[in-house]
Amino acid sequence: MSGITIGLVGVACLFATILLGVNVMVALGFVGAVGLAALVGFHAATAMLSTVFFDTTHSFHFSVIPLFLLMGFFAMRAGLGEDLFEATTKWLGNLKGGLAISTTIGAAAFGAASGSSVGTATVFTKLALPQMLDRGYDKSLASASIAIAGTLAVMIPPSSLVVVYGILTDSSIGGLLVAGVIPGLIFAVLLCVATYLTVLRRPELAPVTPVSATFREKIVSLRLAGPLVLVIICIVSGLYYGVFTPTEAGAIGAAFTFVLAILRQRGLKGVELKATLLDTIRTSAMIFGIIIAALVFSKFLALSGLANAIGGYLTTLDVNRWIVVLLIALIYLALGMMMDAPALLAITLPITHPVMMKLGFDPIWFGVFVVLLVEIGAVTPPVGINCFVVQASSGGRVKLEDVFKGLIPYVLAGFVMLIVLCVFPQLALFLPQSMK
Repeated sequence: MSGITIGLVGVACLFATILLGVNVMVALGFVGAVGLAALVGFHAATAMLSTVFFDTTHSFHFSVIPLFLLMGFFAMRAGLGEDLFEATTKWLGNLKGGLAISTTIGAAAFGAASGSSVGTATVFTKLALPQMLDRGYDKSLASASIAIAGTLAVMIPPSSLVVVYGILTDSSIGGLLVAGVIPGLIFAVLLCVATYLTVLRRPELAPVTPVSATFREKIVSLRLAGPLVLVIICIVSGLYYGVFTPTEAGAIGAAFTFVLAILRQRGLKGVELKATLLDTIRTSAMIFGIIIAALVFSKFLALSGLANAIGGYLTTLDVNRWIVVLLIALIYLALGMMMDAPALLAITLPITHPVMMKLGFDPIWFGVFVVLLVEIGAVTPPVGINCFVVQASSGGRVKLEDVFKGLIPYVLAGFVMLIVLCVFPQLALFLPQSMK
């Protein structure tokens, strides 16, 4: 049996085991290990596996993931999402769809601190959904605006998903983190525009209820949100000017949010330090496991020759390279409906990344493009993990179909953002290329 045939059998077995409900990490690691044994023999395969485990777990790059996660958990314990929602509501609440727009802006800022799409969706479901529903907002519009706003957490740095991409593709993590700033902000604006246009066309979806706030109260609300904005600016500026590495940025962010959490909760007790550290360890272990298993599977695909064969076939097609990009985008959107983001990157990048590099695309641009694709998949059925999170956190006030029903304008906004990235790649490349 040829190497390519073994590779095809391995890919088929991988998807079969995932469809049977096997954990993605287990499926990737098991298929990759068995595939390596079939290609090079048992003893050579075990030697390779030991190398992969050591090279991965001792890598300095890995330390950034738990630090960013810790920063996010501290931000949630500190109640920073509440401050942001209060500030944005006082400034924007009187617009058409103002509460939904406030949610988007607040989630963008909070997501920049938490780096967690699911965490952001959970926090803002509890904060914003009751207020929107109590003021007569349509359930679909209210819940969908929160689900899609959560995706901004992985576009605007810091983002653990971007770090996963950087590790799997051996790309500059600092460059990737900075690259998401401009596209993330533009995407946030597009989501706000989508909300405004939807409400403009159907005003009954979001009745305008005046939000009473004096100018002084608006200024005070900015003071409440200021510390988090300061953390974000500090991290992005430090990365951009080369003052510190991504790992140091994660440590500084975690320290800042820890202090904010203590001040906000008036002591360590409210921070729930033990629970926060355990949550960070559990989530980090899950991501590490997926990355290690993915690298094993990636080595198997490389040795089988399947990755090169697919890449060679796609790059020699007599079509415009953007047709290949469209094909890859459709694959990510389809798979994104069925699995979570780290697993999707782990499975696909060993094939798609080499193809895009051979076609002449920049790895940092592709990273931003892929992260956006993956996050659009995070709100589309049948999985749409953010939608499940919103429904589960709503206290029974919305149904899952309500969330999915309201997503159409926001998913369209996501497609517009993908097109904008393709037409203007410098939106993602300007900051990384000008870094010191």
